[in-house]
Amino acid sequence: MTRKIALITGGSRGLGRSAALKLAAQGVDLVLTYRQRADEAASAVAEVEALGGKAVALALDVGAVGTFAAFATALHTQLQTHWQRDSFDFLVNNAGVGAHATIADTTEAQFDELMNVHFKGVFFLTQSLLPLLADGGRIVNISSGLARFALPGYAAYAAMKGAIEVLTRYLAKELGPRGIAVNTLAPGAIETDFGGGAVRDNSALNAFVAAQTALGRAGRPDDIGGAIALLLAPDSGWINAQRIEASGGMFL
Repeated sequence: MTRKIALITGGSRGLGRSAALKLAAQGVDLVLTYRQRADEAASAVAEVEALGGKAVALALDVGAVGTFAAFATALHTQLQTHWQRDSFDFLVNNAGVGAHATIADTTEAQFDELMNVHFKGVFFLTQSLLPLLADGGRIVNISSGLARFALPGYAAYAAMKGAIEVLTRYLAKELGPRGIAVNTLAPGAIETDFGGGAVRDNSALNAFVAAQTALGRAGRPDDIGGAIALLLAPDSGWINAQRIEASGGMFL
């Protein structure tokens, strides 16, 4: 049987890397994007290959819309070279950046970066890759628990994620005729280096998160990587246009 191919933006580290390894363990091959750390990307590729899969890494700044046409061309070349295919099966829009500022203190530059990376970039990257996404494929867009509950300092970030959740439903509607299912996965607070690693490294914040979570701890990357892999599993294809939160039951 032909192996599926997943493209994960920001797949060289954090949640994206965890998802890549979970998918590789399920027999899925990977295209991983990275922005700067080619060494991390190479390490992630090696880990996928150690699990018996095939993987390539491509540089991509998801906030630079003007580069997407060239990226799509490069992706097509890699698909033909390594898989003898003109398409891939799964798109995971995962790459992101953090920002913490109250509404009163948020700068236009901060807002624009969040917009470009988390919403505009996702919109137009997905648009650019639709010709390469196989009919019957799937898209998973990464949102955040912050689109459901409000914590001061995350208004701009959460607003972009709210926009992604609406976009997900529209993608599902418009891509339905092609048999493509589109869902949102919304992580809670996770112990990664995202946002300076605060949830992982700040013991007081970690304890606060744990106290507000039904399962009694902060999330870990594999909690989210496993959830992404679940949404892309063979038997999950009838799940469509849904927002699924993987937060351990945070702020219930």
